[in-house]
Amino acid sequence: MIYNLVIYIYLFGVKLAALFSSKPAKMVKGHREVFDILRDKIDRNARYIWFHAASLGEFEQGRPLIERIRKEHPEYRILQTFFSPSGYEVRKNYQGADIVCYLPFDTPRNVRRFIEMVNPCMVFFIKYEFWQNYLNTLYKKGIPVYSVSSIFRPNQIFFRWYGKDYRKVLKTFSHLFVQNEVSEKLLASIGVTDVTIVGDTRFDRVLDICTVAKDLPLVKAFKGSSKTFVAGSSWGPDEDIFIRYFNEHPEMKLVIAPHVVSDSHLKEIMEKVKRPCVRYTEATAENVSKADCLIIDCYGLLSSIYRYGEISYIGGGFGVGIHNVLEAAVYGIPVIFGPNNKKFREAQHLLEKKGGFEINDYEEFKRLMDRFLTDNSYLQQAGNAAGDYVKNNSGALEKIMKAIRL
Repeated sequence: MIYNLVIYIYLFGVKLAALFSSKPAKMVKGHREVFDILRDKIDRNARYIWFHAASLGEFEQGRPLIERIRKEHPEYRILQTFFSPSGYEVRKNYQGADIVCYLPFDTPRNVRRFIEMVNPCMVFFIKYEFWQNYLNTLYKKGIPVYSVSSIFRPNQIFFRWYGKDYRKVLKTFSHLFVQNEVSEKLLASIGVTDVTIVGDTRFDRVLDICTVAKDLPLVKAFKGSSKTFVAGSSWGPDEDIFIRYFNEHPEMKLVIAPHVVSDSHLKEIMEKVKRPCVRYTEATAENVSKADCLIIDCYGLLSSIYRYGEISYIGGGFGVGIHNVLEAAVYGIPVIFGPNNKKFREAQHLLEKKGGFEINDYEEFKRLMDRFLTDNSYLQQAGNAAGDYVKNNSGALEKIMKAIRL
């Protein structure tokens, strides 16, 4: 079988890469430990609902569903698996699941062992996960499997002439909860009709985060009554633009939460800033109120910090691609980002709704910021557009909960 050959070649490639790189090395080690973890932690008398996400982003899409089931149906245990170290290493201690581990590679032997040990009563694969051996085995055993927040495009293998055999895997799902009408139509074109358009659970997730946002007294004291610009997940090229503007505009304050929190990068930022500046870990009630720039030199606070801003900036648009725009938009503030945003649906929609703004250079940024700082009506309209976009696209979680059989 060609699929199994590809899996074995991929497995060999990962093991080879593990000799030279830490990320695949972590993956190989984690996969080696999976069955020991399951042997130690599985309760044979419990009923498990299994969630699988490739990485951290997909996990966040599935998280609202995990936590709703956890709250309303405590009779079930939750198993969360990851494929990538970037998901597992960050969430291996996630308290919303009873067991967190890697998903073994999709070989026939691994699949048999894994499903026999877990014996799930229901399975959720998030977004792009279509492991053929797992799905075929679950289907044959009559275990319901749902695809959540999935999105399909014409260039995917399922819709190519050579993907006829692989597209059969889509019919093993009990139901697919897709993000948009395009996905529904593409699936219908190949005879897959157990489909419901529900949108993206990430909107529900950011609304949940907004509801329980942390109160941060030091950030509040820093802000005072000043208009505050919050830059999240920023990189050097982003910082070159907004720090230059900040240095020349004493009427605003700046919070920077860089994507890379390293001593060398923090030093670079502080050298660029020409106004009073303090790092969050060194901030006190006294010195933070006297600063004009606050650098967040730790992780885990950004989603709560956006609440203190009137304007936000999302980094990555001058490099690999922008980061999460929804975490800022949910607070009803305009979102600015660089030009590499075309593959990010939410950014494109925010641009259409006039709640998001693309800048290509300093001059464009300056013109936009000048208007935001002098035209309160324009600033308010842009913020409302961003907030309304998030609210109007929420609700996927409720639709899924009504459709699944618990």
